[in-house]
Amino acid sequence: MTLRARGLRYAYPGGHAALDGVDLDVAGGERVAILGPNGAGKTTFMLHLNGLLKGEGELQVAGLPVIKPNLRELRARVGLVFQDPDDQLFMPTVGEDVAFGPANLGVQDVPARVAEALAAVRLDGFEARAPHQLSMGERRRVAIATVLAMRPALLVLDEPSASLDPRSRRELLQILETIQATLLVTTHDLLFAAELCERTVILAAGRVVADGPTDALLADAELLARYDLELPRLVNASTTTS
Repeated sequence: MTLRARGLRYAYPGGHAALDGVDLDVAGGERVAILGPNGAGKTTFMLHLNGLLKGEGELQVAGLPVIKPNLRELRARVGLVFQDPDDQLFMPTVGEDVAFGPANLGVQDVPARVAEALAAVRLDGFEARAPHQLSMGERRRVAIATVLAMRPALLVLDEPSASLDPRSRRELLQILETIQATLLVTTHDLLFAAELCERTVILAAGRVVADGPTDALLADAELLARYDLELPRLVNASTTTS
């Protein structure tokens, strides 16, 4: 298992229970979408996966228990890509941003890793570009490259398709389909989940309330409505008339 959670609980200061006993297994090589309404606990769960938050219960990720002595190694094995790429890009050039993680680990082949990661996101030759001069889609791909340079076992993406135009969204989807890592994707974009992930987990009120094949869960209109999830109207209409 790349991820194993048992009874994971977390409450923010003030007592709000963001996670209320999450049980979840994710096998190596799976692509799993995490869906749910606002406040379901999706981002809180994501932040537990490399120890940015620490709750109660059992959590093992990429072969390591999520405990303080393992955090350095864990953060090399688990790549988190935040919704806003500007939260991850802080160096003057793209090449320096992508090199930052492996350089801090002391690896010997940093230039090769930078070139490999940028090629994986179709940004070959962007090393000297300034991140702030790139489009949103390009910045998001650079943010993905910064974690791919660490060669993670688990890649976790928070709302990867948010704020992208159709072309950038399609290109990102094609890129993610080629990445050889276990993928965990939190999203409100149900069509993106359907195109990328064979399995979907629905969180609500900090608990797993559904877990199964993406096609089956997204075809269950009653289930989606119960948890404030909705496919675009044109998709619903074409499904009804077909």
